[in-house]
Amino acid sequence: QVQLVESGGGLVQPGGSLRLSCTLSAQTFGPYVMGWFRQAPGKEREFVAAISYDSSGTNHADSVKGRFTISRHNADFTIYLQMNSLKPEDTAVYYCAAYKDANTVVHTTPRRYEYWGQGTQVTVSS
Repeated sequence: QVQLVESGGGLVQPGGSLRLSCTLSAQTFGPYVMGWFRQAPGKEREFVAAISYDSSGTNHADSVKGRFTISRHNADFTIYLQMNSLKPEDTAVYYCAAYKDANTVVHTTPRRYEYWGQGTQVTVSS
């Protein structure tokens, strides 16, 4: 069993910053690719960023490049999403996800991800 627990969402003004965290707990060893997706009301779930098990491979959606950064701390199986220069269109529920793979080229499609967290709300509004 794999569990993912997110934290760090909230309400922030446009131009502000937030940092999301996600911790993975598993009864089986990895390695695991981990990533972030988001879903706004009435829209499909979309890829935000992902990182390989050893942090050598990362991918960020074009819509967040230069503003969001994914990172990883393997000692406690935690990933982070540092979100800067937030815009109202970043408002969504953000989900942490993972799949088991040692490849450093990370996937961006939701169906490849086997495990999902419950999500954390991010609202960007003045």
